[in-house]
Amino acid sequence: MLQMPCNGHQIFEVALYNKDVRSLVKDNLSHDFFDDQWADTHIHDISARDEVDARRQIDERFPASDGFVIERVAITKA
Repeated sequence: MLQMPCNGHQIFEVALYNKDVRSLVKDNLSHDFFDDQWADTHIHDISARDEVDARRQIDERFPASDGFVIERVAITKA
């Protein structure tokens, strides 16, 4: 989890991968910066007020401009 939940927040599960890495790995190449593991989906738990806030937080850490793609965002069940 990137941060601990606080009052009024829920835990969201975010699935993401890096499209640039995925494309390179298909061609048996590697990205200059990101590890080949980013071709696969990674799961991160985010404490956020709502889905929009969860997407904002994950985009700050893993920006689309760097090739990251959010596959899904879902509230975790307690």
